[in-house]
Amino acid sequence: MNSIQKPTLRPIQKNDIEIVSEIIRTVMKEFKAVGCGYSISDSEVDDMFTAYLPEGSAFYVVEKDNQILGCGGYAPLTGGDKETCELRKMYFQPELRGTGMGAQMLKLCLDEARRDGYLHCYLETMEGMDKARSLYEKHGFEYLDERMGDTGHSSCGTWMSKGFV
Repeated sequence: MNSIQKPTLRPIQKNDIEIVSEIIRTVMKEFKAVGCGYSISDSEVDDMFTAYLPEGSAFYVVEKDNQILGCGGYAPLTGGDKETCELRKMYFQPELRGTGMGAQMLKLCLDEARRDGYLHCYLETMEGMDKARSLYEKHGFEYLDERMGDTGHSSCGTWMSKGFV
């Protein structure tokens, strides 16, 4: 009998730091999002566990067969108002894409952000991340004409936002 696990979502743990960092860097390189102005340069990439400990923040991993294959989270929008969070670093290894886990991760992040009192969720993405953009559109995110806050991600040219109803 086959005992392959279904993917599960769980909060990041301290012993996940290295693999999560590797996933973020690998996916960013895959999409040629390397250098100044991309989140790959954020200092938090080296320790996503500690970076998301503060209240109003959360970070999750997708685990399947005892292997972490994806991640994502939210935190207050840097330079934004207290009612707006930012969806951050939602990246999946290729074998996890198209399995529905992106929708599950997005729903978890949005539900938890709403519970934390946020009224809006903002995100930045880029050309070429078409599946991600389609996912965001399907879940009510709308395109913006300009960036919000001060994320430091000047190379990401697509900005989206969703209000919680």
